[in-house]
Amino acid sequence: MSGLFDAALANPWGTLDTVLDGPLHPGGTEATAQLLDRADVGSGTRLLDVGCGAGDALTVARRRGADAFGVDSAPSSNTDRVVRGDATALPIRDGAVDVLLAECVLCLTDFPVALGEAHRVLDSGGRLALSDVIVDGEGPVVPDQIAGAFCLDGARNRDQLMMQVTDAGFDVKTVYDHHDDLLAMRDRVVDRVDYEGILGLLGERGQRALNAIEELETAVEAGRVSYVSLVASA
Repeated sequence: MSGLFDAALANPWGTLDTVLDGPLHPGGTEATAQLLDRADVGSGTRLLDVGCGAGDALTVARRRGADAFGVDSAPSSNTDRVVRGDATALPIRDGAVDVLLAECVLCLTDFPVALGEAHRVLDSGGRLALSDVIVDGEGPVVPDQIAGAFCLDGARNRDQLMMQVTDAGFDVKTVYDHHDDLLAMRDRVVDRVDYEGILGLLGERGQRALNAIEELETAVEAGRVSYVSLVASA
């Protein structure tokens, strides 16, 4: 049982993929579609999805006629037009993209460098469509493994996020708070996984993990941990 717990923490996205259907971020496909609407993604839009994963957002973009391709550190063999690459060193020429999409991924990188790369590959008037975890006020005190699994170790507060996007040369146009989507995602995981029962079998180590999860849930309920999306023009 302890080995399964370690495996889940070592590959949190793979673990979530076995629990949730569709994109592994709050709001799922519907939130992606709304973000693409706000970024004016339509027929002929050159879209780059950074950290595209299984390619769910690429499918959504292509259905509306976008010329969509992706970059991922570990491309799926089942996803078309995806190249291996990193958000901080995109293998894309300057000005080649109309919209850069980055959903719940840039918090895992050197954020200012990744924003600089996004600005570089966007054409004049191009749009950054970004969503990520934010922590306002006092963040939850959780072990490093859990902080990493839930993107808390790279999270910033709302004002810091806006400032860093602006400092990278972007003009923020719209911001949307997905706190309700985050709560709904939490509820789906709770409904499908008896984590209290599982961790209860791990003794003291399991109790520490339960305490950390309760600390995180309290922060989410209070709105201190949330999830936002924004669209900004280059």
